[in-house]
Amino acid sequence: MKIIAAVLLFSIIVIFHELGHFLVARLCRVYVEEFCIGMGPRLVAHRAKSGTVFSIRLLPFGGACMMRGEDTLAEEDPEEDGQTAEETAVEEHGQDGSFQEKTVWQRLAIVAAGPVFNFILAALFAAVIIGFAGYDAPIVYSVTGDYPAAEAGLQAGDTITSIGGKRVTLYRDLSDWIDAHQTKMKNGEIELTWLHDGEKKSAMLRAADNGSGRYVIGITGGLRYSAEGNVLTIARYSLSEVRYWIEATISGLKMIGQGEVTLDDVSGPVGVVQVIGETYEETKSEGTLVLTLNLLYLAVLLSANLGVMNLLPIPALDGGRILLLLAEAVTRKRLSPKVEGYINLAGFMFLMMIMAVVLMNDTRKLL
Repeated sequence: MKIIAAVLLFSIIVIFHELGHFLVARLCRVYVEEFCIGMGPRLVAHRAKSGTVFSIRLLPFGGACMMRGEDTLAEEDPEEDGQTAEETAVEEHGQDGSFQEKTVWQRLAIVAAGPVFNFILAALFAAVIIGFAGYDAPIVYSVTGDYPAAEAGLQAGDTITSIGGKRVTLYRDLSDWIDAHQTKMKNGEIELTWLHDGEKKSAMLRAADNGSGRYVIGITGGLRYSAEGNVLTIARYSLSEVRYWIEATISGLKMIGQGEVTLDDVSGPVGVVQVIGETYEETKSEGTLVLTLNLLYLAVLLSANLGVMNLLPIPALDGGRILLLLAEAVTRKRLSPKVEGYINLAGFMFLMMIMAVVLMNDTRKLL
């Protein structure tokens, strides 16, 4: 059952990503040759009146929105009336139904739609979680005496708005900043701003050792507060949740680039499936609601992560294609489709090598 949960979670995230490409492509009157879920040989396929083939493939990972004029073409049609379907597509989309024949801004919108839809999906899942379980407000629960916060006048119920110039919208923003800036906390002062009864206050604080070598300012928080059906509050904090995971993903990528993490700290699809499985096993006894909310929380993280990863400026990823399209928009010179194809092929091979390394690393950790 945990494998089914993992596959279902991955499939929803990938489908929504490809749905972004599909809907904007249709909006821009680009003929979509195939919309598939999974990879490998087709299991089932159906051709719509528009000519688009909707299919499910053998391997339950990934998916694609294949457009006329793109690098990847759909396979041979599963039906015998392929020519009729082609004529239907031409009639509906016109002779200009190719992706390559659209304006640079239309192509840019189509490519960017996938990652954007990942962020939208993450926000929708976060809204569900917040609606049921509340939100992580940066509200002070208690203040420890003889610590910098108490000396500065902070009180329980105050709302932290920034620390060290970093805007705080979730309590995790505060605690993560403190964890990441222990050297600064030890050696210098930090600026803290907060709201007390609606009045903005600020102070320069010098952190104190809590007795275990960790420097803190002497407050606790992190409680979850009920949204009580307030749609605006749910929307606000769901966006903050997505923003948090986007920043966390970017921070993780920076740490990889700086050599601050090892292969043991990196997980690929196999590792993620294991985490989903462990979450399922640990929470299934707590009831359907708790299990669902925990899986949705993982989905928020994964969807935001996929959105960021797809925006990396690497050929074959959406980010690489966006970079080429932006260059075209600035220079007003279009790259040869053949050259672009070679660039994307090189990027794809590079990504496959990385995936192979990550897959072997995941397998090694399981053994």
